Amino acid sequence: MTARDTDYLLLEQQACFALYAASRAVTDVYRPLLAELDITYPQYLVLLVLWERDARPVKEIASALQLDYGTVSPLLKRLETRGLVTRQRTPDDERTVVISLTPEGIALRSRAVHIPRAIGCALGLDDEARIALIETLRAVTRSAQHTANTATEGEH
Repeated sequence: MTARDTDYLLLEQQACFALYAASRAVTDVYRPLLAELDITYPQYLVLLVLWERDARPVKEIASALQLDYGTVSPLLKRLETRGLVTRQRTPDDERTVVISLTPEGIALRSRAVHIPRAIGCALGLDDEARIALIETLRAVTRSAQHTANTATEGEH
């Protein structure tokens, strides 16, 4: 083993750590902005999904956020307690729960509209750079998910 080989094991050389540190730092930038709205970052993500298109089944929200039902369900309960969403079982299938924004949840959108631009400014990115970063991160996500799925399929 050469010194160059061990350099690859340095923390500063790990893409996973760079992504992790960046994620934590960006989430920290969101914290005070979301505190003004009295919501958490995960709750904000749920609201983004609903502001894009209201009245969605829990399963669809979980899929959009790439989370499992067990993770999304407590978030939805807290948003319901806050009066921002309602949960309603569908009459044709009692197993399906649809989440809808309340008037308060809809109104919160206008108070949150400044957040994406504030985040872009905090990151030092103009719109073009922000869009390029998002595309790069999506490509990384797709590649990693494909690799993980291929590895999982190989185990069976």
